[in-house]
Parts: sequence; C-alpha cells; structure tokens
Amino acid sequence: MKKSLILALACALGLTAAARSLNVAVGPVVYSFPAAEMGEALYNSATGFTIMERDFKPEDITAMYVDESDVEPGTVVVSYSATGAAVSVAGNVARLVDATVDGAHVAIVQSAETGDDTGEITYSLSGASSDGSFALDGSYKATIELRGLDLTSTRGAAMNINNGKRIAISAKSGTVNTLADAAGGSQKAALYCKGHLEFKGKGSLTVAGHTAHAISAKEYVELKNLSLTITSAIKDGINCGQYYLQESGSLAISGIGGDGVQVDFKDAENREPEDTGIITIAGGSVDIDITADACKGLKAEGDVLVSGGNIVITTSAKGVWDAEKAKTKASACIGADGKVEISGGTLTLSAGGSGGKGVSCDGNFVMSDGTLEVSTMGGVYAYVNGREYDGYTGNLDNLASDAKSSPKGVKADGDVLIDGGSIRVFTTGNGAEGIESKSTLTISDGIVFVKAYEDAINSSSHMYIRGGEITVISTNNDGLDSNGNLYIEGGTTMAFGGSSPECGIDANTEQGYSVIFTGGKLLAVGGGNSTPSGTASTQAYVSTSATATSGTVIALRSGSEELASFTVPEEYKASTSGSTRPGGNRPGGMGGSQILITCPGLTSGQSYTLTNGSSSTSVTATQRGSSSGRPW
Repeated sequence: MKKSLILALACALGLTAAARSLNVAVGPVVYSFPAAEMGEALYNSATGFTIMERDFKPEDITAMYVDESDVEPGTVVVSYSATGAAVSVAGNVARLVDATVDGAHVAIVQSAETGDDTGEITYSLSGASSDGSFALDGSYKATIELRGLDLTSTRGAAMNINNGKRIAISAKSGTVNTLADAAGGSQKAALYCKGHLEFKGKGSLTVAGHTAHAISAKEYVELKNLSLTITSAIKDGINCGQYYLQESGSLAISGIGGDGVQVDFKDAENREPEDTGIITIAGGSVDIDITADACKGLKAEGDVLVSGGNIVITTSAKGVWDAEKAKTKASACIGADGKVEISGGTLTLSAGGSGGKGVSCDGNFVMSDGTLEVSTMGGVYAYVNGREYDGYTGNLDNLASDAKSSPKGVKADGDVLIDGGSIRVFTTGNGAEGIESKSTLTISDGIVFVKAYEDAINSSSHMYIRGGEITVISTNNDGLDSNGNLYIEGGTTMAFGGSSPECGIDANTEQGYSVIFTGGKLLAVGGGNSTPSGTASTQAYVSTSATATSGTVIALRSGSEELASFTVPEEYKASTSGSTRPGGNRPGGMGGSQILITCPGLTSGQSYTLTNGSSSTSVTATQRGSSSGRPW
C-alpha cells in the first residue's frame, strides 16, 4: 500500500498545472491540492506524507487521484445525501481543517495558526438528509454558506457551532434552506453558536426547534437581507446574549413556547462593551405570533430600539401566577427591562390575552417618529386566594398590585415622552388603559389617538401636553388622568371621559394638584372636568352642561371670529347613565354632560358663543374654578 501511494504521488508531482488537482481521500473527506500550488510533497516514515503542510498517514488514505476538480481556495464543501455526506477541503486550508463523517453527521475542527494569512474559511453546505448534522469547533472566524440545505438531526442540534468567534450564516440568493433538531435532546437549540451569529444573504432559512430554542447564540445575533423563518421551538425562537440587531431582511416566528426574540446580558457582572441586552430593529420586517402564556414577542434585558422596518406582533396568551416571585405576570408584544424607543418604522401590536400589553417597559417609553398601532382585547388576569382568574371582574381596588395584571396599550414604569410620529391605541377589556406612565408623561408633538375601556392616558405624576394632535376617549373612566398636575401648554387636544364622576380631564385635586392652562386648544367632555385652582393657570376657559355627539362640530366664537373648532370623533359614544364605579356620582350631569374648552384669545369675564352642532349657548370665560378644581 505504501509503495503504491508513493508511486501515485510521484506521478502526480510530475503533472503540469493543467491537471488541476491532486485529491487525497480519507474516507468521505477529500483534500484537494491544486497542482500549481503544491510544491514539494515530502514523505517521512514517522509522520507519513506532508502536502502543503498537511500530514497524512498512509494507513488513513483510502484513495489518491488527479482530476480537473477545482475547490475554491479557503473553502470546505459539504454535500449531504440521504445516507451520508461528502466533504471536500481546499488545499490551502487543509492544514487547518480536520473533518470526520459518521453517516450524514459531519464534525469539523478548525485550527488557527499564529500569523495565519489565509483569511477566514468558508463552509459551503448543500443537499438533504433526514438524519444528519453539521458541527464546527475552533477559535477563528468562519462563514457558513447555505446553498440549498435541508438538514434534520436525530442526535441533537442540526447545526452546533462551538466557536466563540463571529460566524456568518449566508443563505445564497434564491436558495431555500431548512434546519431541524432532534426532540428530547440536551442541545440548547436547533442552531447553536457559542460566539456571535450574523445572518445574511438573499436566500431563505427555516428553523424548527424540538428540544429548546430554535436559534441560540451566547453572544450577539445580527440579521441582514436574509429571510429567516422559525416555525417551532419549545422555548424561545431566538435566544442570545449581548444584543440582537436587524438591519434588513425578514424575520417570522410562530409555534414557540417562549419569547419570540429574547436578549439577555451575556455576563451580568463582568460585561463587555457589546453586553447591552438591546434589541435594535432598523429595517426589514418582523412578524411574530405568540401563543405561550405570559411570553413576549420581543424581550430585552436592556432596551428595545426601533428606527425602521415593519413590525407585526400578536399575542393571544393569558397571564400566569409566578409562585416563586409571588406575583402575576402577563404577555406583551414588546417587553424591556430598560426603555423602549421608537424613532421610525411601522409597528402593529395586538395583545389578546388577559393582562396582555402592547408595550411594557421598566424604563422610559420614548417616541419621536414612526407609526405605532396597539390593540388589546383581554381583561384583567388575577390571582385571588389561591385561584387564577382569566378575566377578573371583581373590584380591582381591593387587590394588591402583585395579584393582578391589567391590560395596557403602552405601559412604562418610567416616563412617557412623545415628540412625534403617530400613535393609535385601542383597548376594550375590563381594566384596560391606553397609555400609562408610572412617572411623568409628556406629549410635545405627533398624532395620538387612544380609545380605552379605562383611562385613555394616565400618569402617576405630572402630565404635560405641549404640542401635537391628541384625541383620547375613555368609555368608563377619564380621558386624561394625571395623579399630579395636568398642564395644557400647546397643541390641540380632545379628551372624552365617562359619566360622572369620570372626566374628560382629571388632575389629582384630592392631593392639592390642579389642571393648569397656559396655551393650546382643548375640548374636554365628560361627567365632569377638573378646572384650574391656582394662579399658575394663565389661559381662561369656558364650560357648559351639554352632550357631545359623534360627528358634530363644537366651536367657540367671539362675535364672528372662530377661536376654536373641534369635530367629535365617530369613535366617541356618550354614556347615558351614571357611573357605577366606586365613589358614586357627583353633580355635573351624566352621560358626558359637561363640555369645557380652553384656547388662546379668551379673556376672563368675557362672553362667548359655544355652538354644539345646530345649537348655540352663551358662555362666560373664567380663569379659575372652585378650590377643589372641579366646577361643583
């Protein structure tokens, strides 16, 4: 055997460069050496043959032949079939690659030498196997090209990359590729990477996870151009550390038992600069459907930042009781332990389960541009005396905050800051609020429309309306509800509340706060409205008992001059009976019977004409209301 191999090698060395390659086969792995680049091939009785710095033991070689094959330099080609796999290794990287093949399960160890100048290795994968996998180990950057790959593993992960460096997954243009792992294994994902994954290319990749996550990376994940679809996962669709960044391409996730995309801090204590925990969507499309209880479409330990793209997220799952933390938790289309910031793009968020939220963040909610539409359909999830209630209808004031999860369109534990863009929020379930800040809320610009079952917009501290076009409707509570002062400083606002004691605008007068008018145009309709009680309010207002009807025009005139005009939105339907909420009725009428208007040009003590559809009423402007801030 040794003699015949030496003779074959000697013949090969005598060939011209026109005979392109000498191929050395070690079972199904073929190392292909270009004749023009081979140089000398050495033989040593201890190490065997050495070709382009790659050692071969004679007893391992199963064939040696010359042909016209041409393996691209720096490339390893893996071709799968139903029962096996063939591996071809380019000669210039042969010294760096050790490949083993067991049926259609391919395992490669890639070594990197100090001062190596060959560049990164590209692994080109194609073919199909229902019992195959690809494993890559090493410590050097690599690219994995998908050229029409359909791979299902029966042993574990379909693709296991135990390499802590950057791994690019490139689906070549026009190719369709699929990966699926085995059920009941110990693998972390169908596609796992110890380092960071960069998905790119103009082909498509579909991943199904049958044991844990569909895709998991210890470090960051980036998506550009590629069409990525996740059809199933026991846990998360994508789970990664550091950050997730999508610049373009498309991401579709469904059929999962956890979050759509979850980003954790890789190291909570010794963080690298990349350990931001941030999800960034800058372009492309995202379509996520969540059916698992209390799970999120996008979930970040840091921030969620959206500056572009088209994002559609739907959740239909109910809340759950977390016995370990002794509190309820609910699903959300977007959830962040930090802030949520929207500066572009189009977001359509739908939360259908009890306690479900469109946006939920522990930090600030900031919006400066883009379009956000949120709808929630569920009621309150509650845990009372050891029993779960999916759609609780009892008195919520009697429940501790940890015992209930109320639906919200947008909920921020920090500030809400809206400075542009368009927001539309609709909530219909019991206890559902539109936009809520657990701190201060400020609207400086943009278009905001909210129709909610409970408060349309609520802040736990002061609320500032400084600009923009704002329309808020509450069917059972207040339009604007501030637990501090409510400042109307600019913009055009229409606020519709429920019947008494609910209001179009409500400041926390019980704690000595007030509404303060210094600019802007406001129409407030409800059973009652808070009115200024201090000298800080510098713009006068008028009020009268009347009922607003959808589609009618309510205007205020000084003689022939129109000072303000508002068209009551079609979505507003006035209540016809008194409130049954705790606290009972207050004077001021029922069924949205009080109308308040403030706008520039009003002088306290002067009379004006208020028209409501075809009727007209003379009203007198005033600077301040009663000491309680209410006109009763």
